[in-house]
Amino acid sequence: MKIAVFTKNRTNPAYAAARLGADRAAQRLGAQTLHFVPVKGDDPDEQSELIDRALAMRVDAFALAPVHPTRVSAAIARINAADIPLFAFINPIPAGRCVSSVGADDYALGLEIAQYVFAHLRGRGRLLVVSGPAESVSSIARVRAFHDAAAAHAPIVMVGTCVGDYVRETARDVVARWLTANDGFDACLAANDVMALGVIDALRAAGRKAAVAGVNAIPEAVAAIKQGEMLATVDFSAMHMAALATECAVRHLRGEPVPAEILLPAQIVDRGNCQAWDLPFERRRIPTLEEALAPTRGR
Repeated sequence: MKIAVFTKNRTNPAYAAARLGADRAAQRLGAQTLHFVPVKGDDPDEQSELIDRALAMRVDAFALAPVHPTRVSAAIARINAADIPLFAFINPIPAGRCVSSVGADDYALGLEIAQYVFAHLRGRGRLLVVSGPAESVSSIARVRAFHDAAAAHAPIVMVGTCVGDYVRETARDVVARWLTANDGFDACLAANDVMALGVIDALRAAGRKAAVAGVNAIPEAVAAIKQGEMLATVDFSAMHMAALATECAVRHLRGEPVPAEILLPAQIVDRGNCQAWDLPFERRRIPTLEEALAPTRGR
């Protein structure tokens, strides 16, 4: 059986990990993955064209991380019209009919990492936020959580929000400009690790220091935590999500029941526990469906 796997771009290491996770799950279950990635990252028109290409190939199922919440809806409708089972990962697909969706609560993980940073600051300090693309579902939820957490801690002063577009170089450049025009900050919450690394680049170039935290637990971020350059991250595992979506697809095609939704728990990664994540993606273990569902059973 052939599973068409759609990721958003080739620049974010988290999506490379997602493709690896899908491949590993499919191989374990005797299925085949076909990958469809826009050449122009996060482009809804190109992702829509790739969906049509996969439909023409008569694949057995789709595992899809949509690049936009609404602008690929027409192409998703064509998947549904073809009666090919659809499985979402990372972001939900509100406009389409999905068998299963695998993700995490972005707002909850945003609150968790914000509260961790505020505890590190002892409840007071100047905070800079770096967001992803303006229409990114994950970034919107995480940044809203950052702002809500700061509002609940009056001694935490929000000094600004920069748009880093989930790109390291973009985050580096916008934060560098911000540092030139302003007095600095005590901590930075970035909506993903790639941008957090860009913030660290900007701080290093400016000869300044601050507590920086991100989201994803990519190997480069774990290395920065070990070196004391980055405070913490959250394990938002695109690799696990894609692997589980692929496993759900294979099991569904076999006629087995699969859950409609899987929400993976958030886990803070810092210098005290980062050894467990100090591995390249290829050596990180991926959970089976039974293992992913185990924490929710018996509640």
